Amino acid sequence: MVETAEEAILWIHQRKKFGIRPGLKRMVYLLDKLDHPEKTFPSIHIAGTNGKGSTVSFLRALLEETGENVGTFTSPYIECFNERIQYNHQFIEDEAIVTYVNRLLPVITEMDQVEEVKGITEFEILTAMAFLYFAEKKVDIAVIEVGLGGLYDSTNVIDPMISVITTIGLDHVDILGDTLEEIAAQKAGIIKKNRPVVTGNISQEALAVIKEMTEQQTAKLYCYQADYQITYQHPDKEWGEVFTFTNQQATFDHLHIPLLGKHQTENAGVAIQTFLLYCQQTGIQVDQKLLSRGLKKTYWPARMERIKKEPLIVLDGAHNVHAMTRLVENIEQEFSDKTIHVLFSALKTKDVEGMLNKLLSVKNLDILVTTFEFPKAIPLTKDIQQIDKERISFVSLWQLGLAELLERMTNEDVLLVTGSLYFVAQVRELIHAIEEEK
Repeated sequence: MVETAEEAILWIHQRKKFGIRPGLKRMVYLLDKLDHPEKTFPSIHIAGTNGKGSTVSFLRALLEETGENVGTFTSPYIECFNERIQYNHQFIEDEAIVTYVNRLLPVITEMDQVEEVKGITEFEILTAMAFLYFAEKKVDIAVIEVGLGGLYDSTNVIDPMISVITTIGLDHVDILGDTLEEIAAQKAGIIKKNRPVVTGNISQEALAVIKEMTEQQTAKLYCYQADYQITYQHPDKEWGEVFTFTNQQATFDHLHIPLLGKHQTENAGVAIQTFLLYCQQTGIQVDQKLLSRGLKKTYWPARMERIKKEPLIVLDGAHNVHAMTRLVENIEQEFSDKTIHVLFSALKTKDVEGMLNKLLSVKNLDILVTTFEFPKAIPLTKDIQQIDKERISFVSLWQLGLAELLERMTNEDVLLVTGSLYFVAQVRELIHAIEEEK
C-alpha cells in the first residue's frame, strides 16, 4: 500500500528499470484483471513521430468548446507528473493516483511471478491508470496519444472512433526500423477495421504504407492537402499563426492559433479534420465561431513557447532531426533579423550531430551545449565541439549556461532553449521560478 502521491509516483518510476518493451501481452493481461476499463468509453487514437501533443491539444480545445467531457493521455510531462492524464484540462488528482496505484499493486505483484507477463513497464502502468480514470469520469471522449510507434504500443488495445497519424520521421530507429516505410508500418498499426483515419503532412513513401493498411482494414482515409487543405497566412502582429482550413464540406477562414510555427497550422488542420469527423458521427453542429474560440484556447507548453518577452526567450522541445528541421524553418521565418543564442541538450539515443547540424544551418546563431540530470542525457564530448569549434561551446551546468546567456543578451536577441523535452521542462521550471520571485 502507498499512502501519498509521492510514494505512488516513486513506485511507478521504479518500473523504469524494465525499459521500453513493445508488445501487448502484459497490457491485455492487466486490463483483463481490471475488467477492461478501456471498453467503457469512446476514444480517438493519435500516433506520429512529431506533432502528437500539439494535435491532442488542438483537438481537446475544440471538443471542450462543444461541451464534451474530454479525457487526454499524453507524454512526456512538462509541468508535473499529473499532467499526463487530464479530464477537461484538469490534471489527475493526487488522491486518484494513490487509489489506482493501490489497486494495481497486488495485480502487478502477481504478474511479476508469471514468466509471460512479468516486468510491466512504467508507461504500461500509466496507460492502465488513464483508462481507469476515464472510465470512472465517464468521459464523452478520450484522446489517447501513442507512447512509441503504434502497433505494439501499450495504448493499442483500444478500438477508437478515429485513428490519427500526424507525421512520419526517422526516430527511435533502434526499435521501429531505420526506413520511413518501416516506421510508417509501425504507426499504421493503430488503424482499425472500418474506422476512419486522418493523416498529416507525410511523405509519399510513408503514406503509401498507410494507404495499404487502410485498404486492408477497409478504413476511410483523409489525407493532408488532398481530402482537406491548409492555406497558410502569416499573422501581422499576434504571436501564433493564421490559416484557412478547407475540406469537401466547408471552408473556415482566418483561423488563429496561439502556437508559433507553420507546422502548427498543419497539426491544427489534422485536429480540425478529426474534430469534424467526430462531430459528424455524434451529431454536433459546428460553425466558424466555435472553431475560432476553441483553437484560440489551445495551450501546449515547450512547443515554440514564448516564456518571456524582454529579452525574448523561446522554448521548443525539438527532440529529433525531423522536429529540428521544422524548428529551423520557424527560426528563419520569425527571427531572421536577430542574433539567436541556443541552449541545447538532448538524449544520447538521438542523432545529436544531425540535430546540431540543422541548427548550424542558421547563420545568425551560436550554440551552448550542456547536459542535465537524466539517465540518458548526452555527455559533453570533444566530438560534439568538433562539429563547429567557432559556434559551439560547452557548459557542464546548464543553470550557469542560462545565466551566462541572459547576461550577455540584449533585448534585440533571442534565447532559444531546445533539444530534449525533459531538458526543456527543467529549464522552463527554473525560469518560471525566477520570474515568480521578481
